[in-house]
Amino acid sequence: MDWSFLESTEINTGTIVFRIFLSTVLGGLLGWERESRSQQAGLRTHMIISAGSCLLMIISVFIPQTFSNYPNVDPGRIAAQVVSGIGFLGAGAIFRLGGNTHGLTTAATIWAVAAVGLAVGVGLYDAAVVVTLLLLFVLAILDKIGKRFFNGKSLKTLKVNFASTKIETSKVMSILEKYEITTKSINIVQSTNKQHTTLKLYVFVPTDLHVKQLYKELNELKHVGQISLGQDF
Repeated sequence: MDWSFLESTEINTGTIVFRIFLSTVLGGLLGWERESRSQQAGLRTHMIISAGSCLLMIISVFIPQTFSNYPNVDPGRIAAQVVSGIGFLGAGAIFRLGGNTHGLTTAATIWAVAAVGLAVGVGLYDAAVVVTLLLLFVLAILDKIGKRFFNGKSLKTLKVNFASTKIETSKVMSILEKYEITTKSINIVQSTNKQHTTLKLYVFVPTDLHVKQLYKELNELKHVGQISLGQDF
């Protein structure tokens, strides 16, 4: 098979298919990492962004190469619009909870995967692959190292349902403190018949938390019903 098109700067069927395929794969690798962490922008989003950016870059190069009546076309103009336009998608991945901002890493990954697509579209295969591998290292490996050495915590929602209006909030807080769980905010909701109460807390949870032991101690409190720890934001 003739692989000479890999070094060719001419836009033809071979280069178009290969570049779009490669950009989709590279975007998929980054998207898979985000998907594994249950981020809103996951596998499909990153693949679409990377493939779309690649196609736009191919179009930018194709126009001046093919149409002689457009000799002054700047291939960088469409790329510049992609860089600025991708900010809207990145903003959609960012949200605030209290005084904390979440989704910045995913937004940065969206911006970076668009750059990967543009690089593949213009034929900078080596740069696109290297950046993808570096980003995977930063997102996957450095994240684990950071949590290990800097005692990283993740933000979660803890819900404790009581079959009574009288709840032992101080004892709940004492148990959380025992497990090094930091409370961000507390919300207490009573049912309309005033027979049930839900204690909802946004908490920062250590990565090595013993969830079963935590549930066991919370269940020993009076009138405790269902307990859940997860993400609903």
